[in-house]
Amino acid sequence: MVANNKTMKAWRINSFGIDHLTLEDVPVPSPAGDEILIKVNAVSLNFRDFAIVQGFYLPDLMPKDLIPVSDTSGTVVQLGSSSSKFREGDQVIVHPFLAVNPDGSFDHMSAYGGPINGGLAEYMVVKEYALIKAPANLSGQEASTLPIAALTAWFSLTNKMKLKAGDHILFKGTGGVSLFGIQFAKALGAHPIVITSSDEKGEKTKEIGADEFINYKEHENWEAKVKALTGGKGVDHVLEVVGGKSFNRSLDAIRERGNIIVVGFLEDQYSELDLMKLLSSRVNITAVSSIGNWDSWAAMLKAIEDYNIKPIVDSIYNFSDAKDAFKQLNKGVFGKIIIKISG
Repeated sequence: MVANNKTMKAWRINSFGIDHLTLEDVPVPSPAGDEILIKVNAVSLNFRDFAIVQGFYLPDLMPKDLIPVSDTSGTVVQLGSSSSKFREGDQVIVHPFLAVNPDGSFDHMSAYGGPINGGLAEYMVVKEYALIKAPANLSGQEASTLPIAALTAWFSLTNKMKLKAGDHILFKGTGGVSLFGIQFAKALGAHPIVITSSDEKGEKTKEIGADEFINYKEHENWEAKVKALTGGKGVDHVLEVVGGKSFNRSLDAIRERGNIIVVGFLEDQYSELDLMKLLSSRVNITAVSSIGNWDSWAAMLKAIEDYNIKPIVDSIYNFSDAKDAFKQLNKGVFGKIIIKISG
């Protein structure tokens, strides 16, 4: 139970901008019906959280006094009247989205952390069906890193690419999705190749499973290097997170009838495709705008336990230093940023 607490500490957005985040005393929410109250162990940050706080992401649809941050882990402390799936004391992770669109993708307007109150607070009320038990091999802080980045990577590799042992897969950069993807690909018996901006980052990717890395600042024609590393054939799959002019280079790096899964556009949301390259290579291009379905959620967590996969953590901040955590995210990181609250 909540031990007679009537108020809690929560960070809220009173106006946009990191410096306007305010730590306030607010009422502890009460779970009703199929809801569950969790004591938040930790949250981890994604660019989506930064964009919401800064006012870049659908600002007109974000409520005043929103509690931000989607990725949350916690401990069950109180059940709603019709909740029966969990028990008090269970360690759980929050799935960020509550509703599914007709095409099977998640409705981004049903998301915790915006427009629904998120996890940057001591307690959080969550729909029972949006919770799943945390992997036994992870701490509460580690578990908070999984929902968006890890599930996007897992869904892309297993559901969209149908990645199998022996496949070569190219990861572009060392963001959260790519780092989880490298670990998952290695666990599944594939051969990850990474392009990155420095040898230091590249060596770190080899420590977590990359077979090879290419420093694109030293190898301007990195796509040719990718081809060379695969015996002139090209990789079987590309996890595309860059977009822009880099997209055509992915077409040069991939084999005929390979798969490019598009999950982001760090360079530019617009790409001028060389259609001759596309037609001659007959590459399959699939966009993943959702983090993954419920079946993928459960399968990923089982794989994390079975292969003892540990999230890569850049830094951990205290709850009182949440603003500094957001500022660090904007500077660039290698791994996830965690804000510990009670775990």
